[in-house]
Amino acid sequence: MLKEGMKAPEFTLRDQNDRDISLSDFRGKNVVIFFYSKDMTAG
Repeated sequence: MLKEGMKAPEFTLRDQNDRDISLSDFRGKNVVIFFYSKDMTAG
């Protein structure tokens, strides 16, 4: 379980254009990660 202030583990997901995006693509930049359930979206 992650806790506030911990580093997020490396992961790769597909974006809305079906391209792979990895957390490491943003190394050195500030990143906000927000997860929400798909059942509450049009996706």
